[in-house]
Amino acid sequence: MQLLKKLYSIYSPSGKEQKMIKFLCAYINTLPGDISISQDRHGNLYVVKGKSDTYPCLVSHIDQVPYCNHSKDFKAVETREIIFGYSPKKRRFENLGADDKNGVFICLECLRTYDTLKVVFFREEETGCKGSSEAYMPFFDNARFVIQPDRKGNADLITGINYTELCSENFLEAIEAEKWGYAEQGGMITDILVLKENGLKVSCINLSCGYYNPHSDEEITVKKDLVKCMQFIRHIIEDCTEVYAHTQTSFFYNLSLIHI
Repeated sequence: MQLLKKLYSIYSPSGKEQKMIKFLCAYINTLPGDISISQDRHGNLYVVKGKSDTYPCLVSHIDQVPYCNHSKDFKAVETREIIFGYSPKKRRFENLGADDKNGVFICLECLRTYDTLKVVFFREEETGCKGSSEAYMPFFDNARFVIQPDRKGNADLITGINYTELCSENFLEAIEAEKWGYAEQGGMITDILVLKENGLKVSCINLSCGYYNPHSDEEITVKKDLVKCMQFIRHIIEDCTEVYAHTQTSFFYNLSLIHI
């Protein structure tokens, strides 16, 4: 949990994610394997590990709600069951940013674990998905599927948002969500919806990843629920090796990447 608590300690409100970007670049460059990092003009980070014809792909957002400030003595406090944010000096709870640093944590752990993977870290999701709206869509051309761990709770499998279907029946059958304690739900706007509207041609889903009371100073992470999400994602990466096509008629932006 040390990596997770480090992520919580980096205050990254929407539009001010520079410290998080710097940390992610430094951390990813310490991982073994053939890894490249690129950045688009909006500041989103694109990571490719390994060489493959197709890749599993994960996305998360690196910002947290800007109206919940961190005190200088902010601490991520870990108990046996949960993690919460706290200011000892002010004697008050403070927002962890688990929405969506839990997703960032899962992405980093999967980058460490697997030989081939694609990951995108988006900016400014909390202020209208501004980062994913500017996404470099050709990055996803050889993705098998896209998973975003960015949902409160421990059991939601988001397969549709605002009447937009996100994935195919073939993909849903392959992931066997019921065996892992997940059930289909409708969701709220987040990055995968924007990607689908911008022309993403493969199945995508959003998953509960163990945070509760998001967008508040009472936000917590239940550790076992975060681990449950990670184990489910590992199953999908390891066992779902096809390209799970799914098309939503829309448009996409064509922006260039800058190699880091």
